[in-house]
Amino acid sequence: MRVLFIAMSNSIHTSRWLSQFEDLDWDIHLYPSESYPLHSDLNNLTVHDVFFPKKNYSDSVKLKGVTIKSPELLKLIRGIIYKISPKFRIKKLARLIKHLKPDIIHSMETQGAGYLLLEAKKMFSGNFPPWIHSIWGSDIYLYGRLNEHKHRVKDVLSSCNYLICEGQRDIELAKNFISNRNIILISSGSGGFNLKKYSKFRQTKISSQRKMIMLKGYQGWSGRALVGLRALERCTDILKDYNIVIYSAASEVLIAAELFTISTKIPIIIIPRDSSHNEVLSYFGKSRISLGLSISDGLPNSLLEAMITGSFPIQSWTSHASEWIENGVNGMLVPPEDPEIIEEVIRISLNDDILINTASEINYRLVEEKLDEKILKPKAIDIYNKVAKEKGIANKEQ
Repeated sequence: MRVLFIAMSNSIHTSRWLSQFEDLDWDIHLYPSESYPLHSDLNNLTVHDVFFPKKNYSDSVKLKGVTIKSPELLKLIRGIIYKISPKFRIKKLARLIKHLKPDIIHSMETQGAGYLLLEAKKMFSGNFPPWIHSIWGSDIYLYGRLNEHKHRVKDVLSSCNYLICEGQRDIELAKNFISNRNIILISSGSGGFNLKKYSKFRQTKISSQRKMIMLKGYQGWSGRALVGLRALERCTDILKDYNIVIYSAASEVLIAAELFTISTKIPIIIIPRDSSHNEVLSYFGKSRISLGLSISDGLPNSLLEAMITGSFPIQSWTSHASEWIENGVNGMLVPPEDPEIIEEVIRISLNDDILINTASEINYRLVEEKLDEKILKPKAIDIYNKVAKEKGIANKEQ
C-alpha cells in the first residue's frame, strides 16, 4: 500500500505516528506541510520537498529534493521562489499526487496540512485518492470559532473522506461543521507509547518524594507559561526545597524565569530547546508535579508523558484532559489564566502525598489500558486497511 502523508516533518507527533508503519511492507511518503527540517526519529520513508536543510535524519530516509547546507542561502532561495510563485508548494503537491498515485492520502493537522491539501485538491484533475484527515490540538476548538478560519475548517472537513479525532470534544465540534462523515476516535492522534522504554524514566523514588516541578514553557497565542510562573511565585513559602524545571521555554519565559530566581532565590533549570526527548523525559520522571497551561489544546503529549512517568498533572481545562483526568483524583484541571486558582491547586499538590501517590498508580493503569503501542498500533493499521477495503485497493492487508 502506498500512503502519502501531509504533515509537519519536524514534529514528534508525526514521527511517532509514522513509526507505527516502519516494519510493514508499505510505501510511505511524506510531503512537509511547511518547509520544516526533518525530525531525527523519522525512518523508512521518502520525503518530498524542493530543498532540504543540512542532514539530520536517518539513512533510511530518502530525499526527493536538493540539500542546501547554508541556512541563509536556503532562506533566500525559498523567499525568492515563494515571492515569484506564492502557490508553488500547492502546485508541487498536486503534481506529486498525480505522479505518485498514492492509494491513500493522510493530512495530519488542519491549518497547515489540511489547508494545503485542500488547495491542491482544487487543482487536481481526475479521481482524487481517499483522504484521511487528523484533527490536532486547537484545529477546531480554537480556529473553528475564528471568522478567518471557520469556513476553511468546514471546507477541509467536508472534503476529506475520513476524520480522525483523539477526543470526544472534537467529535462533537466536528459535527457542527459536517454530517454523514466517517469519524474515527483514537486514544492518541500521534500513536501509542513504548511503555517498556518509558518505564525507565519512572524513578525509584515514589512520586511524593520527588523535589522537582515541571512547567511547560509555551507562551504566545495559546501557551500561558507566564501565568504558571506567577502562580509558582505566589507559592514561594513552600518551594524552598524544590527545583523548578522549564522546557520548551519561549524567550519571554526565559526572562521571567531569571527574574523569578532573583526575587525568590528558588532555582530554575532551563532545559535547552535542542535537548533530546529522553532528557526531557528524565526530568518528568524526577518531578512531583507537571504544569501545562494554554487557552486551547488537544491532547497534550506532555500530559500523557507526565501520566506515564508518575508526575502529577496540573493541566488547563481547555484541552482533552477532562477525558483523562478526574479532577482532584488523578490530576487537577485549572483555568489557564487565573494564577490564584492555580496557586491553590499547586499548594494542595505539594501538601497531599496520598493524592500524589494514588494518582501515579491510577495514571499508569490508564496508560497501560489506553496508550500502549501494542494496543494502538494495530488500531492505526486497521484504519488504513479498512479504507483500502472500502475503496477496493489491492494488497490492502499488506
